[in-house]
Amino acid sequence: MTNSEIFELLDRFERSSVLTMKVTIGGDTLELSRAGSAAAPAVPAATAAVASAFAPAEESGPVIRAPLVGTFYAAPAPDQPPLVKVGDPVRKGQTVCLIEAMKMMSEVTAPCDCVIEEVLATNGELLAFDAPIFRYREA
Repeated sequence: MTNSEIFELLDRFERSSVLTMKVTIGGDTLELSRAGSAAAPAVPAATAAVASAFAPAEESGPVIRAPLVGTFYAAPAPDQPPLVKVGDPVRKGQTVCLIEAMKMMSEVTAPCDCVIEEVLATNGELLAFDAPIFRYREA
């Protein structure tokens, strides 16, 4: 699902009187639910999950950040190994992951020669603009 599809579903869900909804498109599943009171609509549980995807992570040290909003992919294909793993040395300009936005794949590259210390994103996760993806230390 794309960001716009998710936000459209959230918007329609909030405006409806439906208490629960489950949508599966391809391999993606979105479940929404709220406490049942027609007089005072509750905030959908999925809103918190979506908001947490856009919340800044605790940081200690330099990080490689998402240059755009999109879906994070650690590998070029599902059957291939990740482009980088924790402990891998990388060269400046080396591709460390892919971000898909609007059916276009964009490469994210290392800003300097460094070693990957921590992977902060999960494969298939929706990333906000400027979201931290990898923590690294300069080599």
